[in-house]
Amino acid sequence: MIHLDLHDPRPMYEQVVDQMEMLAVRGVLEADSKLPSVRQMAMELSLNPNTVQKAYSELLSRGVIYSVRGKGNFVSSDCSRIRQEKLEEIRSAIGRLLEQARELGATTQQRNELLRSFMEVEQV
Repeated sequence: MIHLDLHDPRPMYEQVVDQMEMLAVRGVLEADSKLPSVRQMAMELSLNPNTVQKAYSELLSRGVIYSVRGKGNFVSSDCSRIRQEKLEEIRSAIGRLLEQARELGATTQQRNELLRSFMEVEQV
């Protein structure tokens, strides 16, 4: 499920965090399902357990997972909220980019064409 890219400049723990967050938000990791232990996940991914612990700590702070003392880590049931927050971040980023295009002199028609061309690429 998690694929680490050795050529990605981001630290390994960030790759783990980003992928686990997306899996949880998309529902691939079901709400309240138990995650592998730190040691187990480290073995599966061939990572140092400290790296996995750092990823789990970040996921805890983001609300993607929760911890039950003596039981382990579980996927939060609040991932729909996280999904909405992510979509809002994307909407804001698109808005900022369109504003930059406007400041560069792009017309409304040109900005709409940028959006259309992006949507066409995404459908391929």
